[in-house]
Amino acid sequence: MNTKTKTPFRRPVVAPVSTESNKLQKVLAQIGLGSRRDMEVWIEEERVLVNGQIATKGTRVTSSDRIKVDGRDVHVSATALTPRVLLYHKPEGEIVTRDDPQGRETVFSNLPGLRGARWLSVGRLDVSTSGLLIFTTSGELANSMMHPRFKVEREYAARVFGTLNQTQADQLCQGIELPDGMAAFNALTDEGGEGSNHWYRVQVSEGRNRLVRRLFEALGFTVSRLIRVRFGYLQLPSRLKRGQFMELEPAEVIELLAWLKQPLIETEDDIQRAKPAKRPSRVSTKTQSSPPLVKGQKNAMRGQARSTRDRA
Repeated sequence: MNTKTKTPFRRPVVAPVSTESNKLQKVLAQIGLGSRRDMEVWIEEERVLVNGQIATKGTRVTSSDRIKVDGRDVHVSATALTPRVLLYHKPEGEIVTRDDPQGRETVFSNLPGLRGARWLSVGRLDVSTSGLLIFTTSGELANSMMHPRFKVEREYAARVFGTLNQTQADQLCQGIELPDGMAAFNALTDEGGEGSNHWYRVQVSEGRNRLVRRLFEALGFTVSRLIRVRFGYLQLPSRLKRGQFMELEPAEVIELLAWLKQPLIETEDDIQRAKPAKRPSRVSTKTQSSPPLVKGQKNAMRGQARSTRDRA
């Protein structure tokens, strides 16, 4: 069974990011001159000049601006203005919030500390879902990946009690009415299974709460395990174990920003003209393709995965 529907592609055109502006105090903090609050004090004390003018807390800068602090030149490269991005392998049992009244473990407790910034999660995964979770220091980047307008695709490996027939698979891809509106899988692929458990690969282009689980439940199927393996063209690295994170290099972040800026290709002619862009090793080599399963997922689909205790 391999039921698929056409999904939008993005033009693989790399755009420069040196023209991106950032708040001056944030930039000075990012290059290690002090905390963001310290930098605000320096600006208030008129110790900072931008292009020969006294800066204010509202001043925004790019890598082409000339910055002086206490009369000394400060060099700010394009990479210094580039947001930071982490790929995190979320285990089952962790929640995506900073504080939990019930005292449960949160994903933020495993992330590295930051000076003058904080990690923002790109979407959420519920407590019983594992897999790829993305964090960034850029609210704009996070919004671009999450906003329904951009239709950034998510891919999951889902273990289900029971096996879909062709009619049910077609129905899931054509659309099902849920309490919050119509929803459907962009693609659904049968990955096999043993006994009452069956694995499927599914793709969706929206981040509604528990959407994958609710679509299966609408046809009477229960998802017993759910793993996110891809978000956009970023995939879960095979060497990234549960509870570990990996930071993208500045060049990889620049390519991600460029990819997010490109408009959706709407016509078949555009799709034929588009050529795949060269991407870093941590990025899927196809814009809307299925990345290979990591080792733990392969074992799970063979029915050999170790049981995971739900700490929720």
